[in-house]
Amino acid sequence: MASLVMFCILAVVILGSAVMCVMTKRIMRSITFLLFVLLGVAGLYFLLDYTYLGAAQISVYAGGMVMMYIFAVQLVSKRTLQGLVEHVKGSRALSGALLCIVGLLTVAGIQLKNGFLTLAVDGKEVPMQTIGEALLGSEKYQYVLPFEFISVFLLACIVGAIVVARKEKEDK
Repeated sequence: MASLVMFCILAVVILGSAVMCVMTKRIMRSITFLLFVLLGVAGLYFLLDYTYLGAAQISVYAGGMVMMYIFAVQLVSKRTLQGLVEHVKGSRALSGALLCIVGLLTVAGIQLKNGFLTLAVDGKEVPMQTIGEALLGSEKYQYVLPFEFISVFLLACIVGAIVVARKEKEDK
């Protein structure tokens, strides 16, 4: 019963922070809410007794990624971020809602087609060797290539932010 209550608390924190992360008009507040989302997910891992995944979530995502976002934001001129407010048009909100519904239907279709829901109901635990092979393999349904792509993409984003920051200093 206690784990159910803790799950509900973490779910509310994660969902509330995720909504506020997207809805807030200040970029630093958005990053702070993102931090709460990532810490809540780590809490879910700890609740499931996956201590290694919880620690990795805190150190890699909550620590490293949020710090990278903050430094990237600090590289941008503070004048451009002061009072940054974006007004949302009705057509833009409608198209965003439409895209959310299409994404939800896509995810639901994939789960129903591949039987992910029945796998979750069976309650069978996946062996650690299978998880390790999936994370380190480059075959079909293995994940080393997407991880490498994401790391190169993040590196390109950092280099781009540095170039933008240097151009603004040269213009002055």
